[in-house]
Amino acid sequence: KIKNKIFFQLAKKSHPDINKGDPEAEAKFQELSEAYEVLGDETKRKQYDQWGTTGEFAGSGGGFQGFSSSIDPEELFRNIFQGFRTGFPESDFAESQFGFGSHEVEMKLTFEQAARGVNKNISLSISDTCPNCNGQRCQPGTKPVKCTFCNGTGMESLSRGPFIYGSTCRKCHGTKVLIKDPCTVCDGKGTTVQRKVVIVPVPEGIEDGQTIRMQITRKKELFIRFRVAKSDYFRRDGPDIHSDVTISVCQALLGGSLRVRGLHEEIILKIPPCTSSHTRMRLEGKGIKRVTSYGYGDHYIYIKIKVPSYVLTF
Repeated sequence: KIKNKIFFQLAKKSHPDINKGDPEAEAKFQELSEAYEVLGDETKRKQYDQWGTTGEFAGSGGGFQGFSSSIDPEELFRNIFQGFRTGFPESDFAESQFGFGSHEVEMKLTFEQAARGVNKNISLSISDTCPNCNGQRCQPGTKPVKCTFCNGTGMESLSRGPFIYGSTCRKCHGTKVLIKDPCTVCDGKGTTVQRKVVIVPVPEGIEDGQTIRMQITRKKELFIRFRVAKSDYFRRDGPDIHSDVTISVCQALLGGSLRVRGLHEEIILKIPPCTSSHTRMRLEGKGIKRVTSYGYGDHYIYIKIKVPSYVLTF
């Protein structure tokens, strides 16, 4: 737990989203995750203590520079600290309470956007396949070669006295291949932290506080929690909406027609003669789409009569 807490604190400081102006932030974040992986693996930790590296050139020194991580630092970060929410920018990146390989963000919507549905763009920093090597970890034009140390099995046999047991290959780290010419963009890791714009199709009728799940890459999920602003005109009650309209005394006595604001379009509202104040008029199917069933809710309009502030005298 102490190791996890220290890693969490350091990862927050070095994360690319926190240090957007630092070109070395991504490399520092990757190196930190590699160090964590070594500390969490007894075999790799012993190898590092003995040789000063866990990489292909064990015995020649060089620290973590010789180590090629087999994990995604973003996924490691969330897998350890799922549900531990502090400190990241609300709009772009937040620690996920949904677990491994996921992002959680909050999206602000107007009342009309939530009621009608809308497509909104959101910018994210995610670890994804390196665009230069396409995840192959080697420079374009070259290929990984079968590990000669383990004969492409990913495992090696180690003897301790009379016992022989299998262990992850120290050369290829279980990947079964060796990278002789690592990709210069991702340093042979196969993934990079990339800034991507994701189009989020907001469904009609979404409510404040609701969350939807969206697949953004093969291994990544995006959880969007919506914050819906209140309207200064409409009031919502499930799929139904309510609004007020003010008419004059003459319109109330004689009746007539007037344009009122609807959720989807302007509505011609017919006022019958002798309409009293606080009359409720129902516009069927002019409300919000029902999320759990078919059809739309209703729009209820409440009539208010404006009494003149002056009195005619003869």
